[in-house]
Amino acid sequence: MIRALNFALALCVPGLAGAQQTAPPDRPPVATDVTAADIRAFLDALPREVVSDRPIRVVDVTGDYRVGVYGVYRPEEVPGDANLHRVSTTEIYYMLTGAATLVTGGTMVDPYQPSPTSTSLRAPRIDGGVSRRVAPGDVVVIPGHTPHWWSSLESDIEYLIFRPDPDSRLPLR
Repeated sequence: MIRALNFALALCVPGLAGAQQTAPPDRPPVATDVTAADIRAFLDALPREVVSDRPIRVVDVTGDYRVGVYGVYRPEEVPGDANLHRVSTTEIYYMLTGAATLVTGGTMVDPYQPSPTSTSLRAPRIDGGVSRRVAPGDVVVIPGHTPHWWSSLESDIEYLIFRPDPDSRLPLR
């Protein structure tokens, strides 16, 4: 899992994931660790009756660029609506447990804004798009402004989301 975490962070910020040396005291650290034990403890503590998408860690990489690591638990009974981020938020999904069908692209059917302050649109489904079955170990990179939707779940699923945030909208945690 740590190898996959480093891979995903390397996709977000080249050079960040591989650096493990200690920085001199007058400079910020060159890497942030999120261990397999941290991830497992976080996921195990998420509620099991609802979809949970919460930050494990948001790292300020350069003062004006952040990367968020999110843990998600999605019960089989709650596949959820399609989502489209109206800001330029790329998401990188890394599947940990379970299997499901993920649809990306296409057209959102009957989209709505979930709240007045939301930066996303939701919809009950997507027409068209690309469907793919994802399972543990799979990585999917979803560019910003791309509709995405779990159209069916074969079981409960757990996955990590890595969100590079060049505009520093993510709150530090």
